Amino acid sequence: MKFLLYKHSTCLPKPGYIFVFLIVFVLILIIYIVDILDVSFFFIISATVTQPADMYSNFCKLKPLSPEEALEEHLVLESIAWPKTPPLPSPLSLNNTSDPAHSTFTILPRKRGEQWYIGDKLEVMIKMYDFQGYPKKSGGDVLLARLHNLTLGAGAAGHITDYLNGTYSAVFSLLWEGSAQVQVILVHPSEAVTELRRMNKEEPDRIFFKSQFRSSLFTRTTTCNVCLRPTEQPVCNYTDLHTGEPWFCYKPTNLSCNARISNYNGGYKKNLTTMEKCSFQILGVNMKVSIPASGPASVTILPKQKGQSEVSSSSGESKPSGYYYQGVWRALDGSTVQQFNTSSAITQCLKGKVVHMYGDSTMRQWFEYLNASLPDLKEFNLHSPKSIGPLMALDYANNIFVTHRAHGPPLRTVNVPSMELHYIANELDNVVGGSNTVVVFGIWAHFDNFPIEFYIRRLMSIRRAVVRLLSRAPGTVVVIRTGNPNLLHPLRLKALRAVFKGFNVHLVDAWEMVLAHHLPHNMHPQPPIIKNMINVLLSYICPQKVG
Repeated sequence: MKFLLYKHSTCLPKPGYIFVFLIVFVLILIIYIVDILDVSFFFIISATVTQPADMYSNFCKLKPLSPEEALEEHLVLESIAWPKTPPLPSPLSLNNTSDPAHSTFTILPRKRGEQWYIGDKLEVMIKMYDFQGYPKKSGGDVLLARLHNLTLGAGAAGHITDYLNGTYSAVFSLLWEGSAQVQVILVHPSEAVTELRRMNKEEPDRIFFKSQFRSSLFTRTTTCNVCLRPTEQPVCNYTDLHTGEPWFCYKPTNLSCNARISNYNGGYKKNLTTMEKCSFQILGVNMKVSIPASGPASVTILPKQKGQSEVSSSSGESKPSGYYYQGVWRALDGSTVQQFNTSSAITQCLKGKVVHMYGDSTMRQWFEYLNASLPDLKEFNLHSPKSIGPLMALDYANNIFVTHRAHGPPLRTVNVPSMELHYIANELDNVVGGSNTVVVFGIWAHFDNFPIEFYIRRLMSIRRAVVRLLSRAPGTVVVIRTGNPNLLHPLRLKALRAVFKGFNVHLVDAWEMVLAHHLPHNMHPQPPIIKNMINVLLSYICPQKVG
């Protein structure tokens, strides 16, 4: 035995190798214990384990507000309040809900039967009926109205007034000579609005998100949201330390909160109530359906009379932001929308400029438009997800730099690294700014299932960052893209206008620009509409067209 031991001793590990082996073994054991016990003192902590508290709507933890912010939020909510809708009987039949086919609109004649001229106001009375043909006795329907002439490429949005008794009016400014056709659309019946309110309050987590967690030994997936229902499961708190924006994930078993690596859209909870199915899930029946006219649906407009202004606005009446004529958007705020019809015109405007874009996929359309329109603007392949970015393009010769990055959660998108989820306010705080810097953002499409307060607080957080940016760099141009109709409720549009009212920012009124156009009201507007939006954007950057 001694001989054998001696003979094979050269194959045995040396004492130094044994020591290294023991160190590696101990390190693996420590990592395993860290994963199991969530002992994260070896790392810089970016998330904590907590149970959601201070709940809104029972289980939504929204960003805390100072007394001043709470007062402002209250005033914003009052200013955008949608008419109250009556409680829904149970069971509710589709027969008792607003029916666009039975409803009608009527063009009211001018006083003394006079003719219509440019600058006049056209008023349309809308009467809502249910599926049995009975008149509605309450308001709250979501209606859109537009005036258009396809031949002339003309269109304008109307202003809706709800009289809370089943009757509405739409008022239009008459802005071009020739024929003008009225269209009134029921987007959501009032019963759907009642149900949407309930759902946003009681089921704000019906659209949910997922995050993947990974260590050397485990991979886990859990549900994430700003609204997480209380369970026995601990919660990882990813509230942003700078903005205070809340975000939570259920803590995965045997893994640390710091092991989160990705975020993606988890889906839609399919616990639809009968009300959801019968009142607003029927596209083409009582959702996004035109209401017929009870008489003539068009008028003929004569040239402007001497001394009459193009647009007159009565006290308390909303004034349109612009209109289309020959397919071109014309502003009504006194500014001129320049036409940048060639790549050289766009290049001359953006020469020497840095353009930062932030927001959702409707904002990314603008980045893609510029990238496709300017042959010398070359996009870098950053190997980042197209849907979230960051995206970057450079025209070296003309010193043009354009970027795009998606806003922070909630974001219904494909699997994306969690470290790429950036809040707009934080991004703005990292912008130096100046006369050659343009900041553009649009944030709206991913907030429609949450309490409106959540959206207002996000806007207020972004506004504070805008104020800081303009304080240190007053020459910076800040442009905001509003949401557009599609199936969106106009409350978020009103909230955005209210939050940024009186601040040194420019609005591209995507709502009216989509509504007034003859093309469908898609979530992602078609190229002719995008082109007009870009012309408005460039007109803010270059009020006096160059080149």
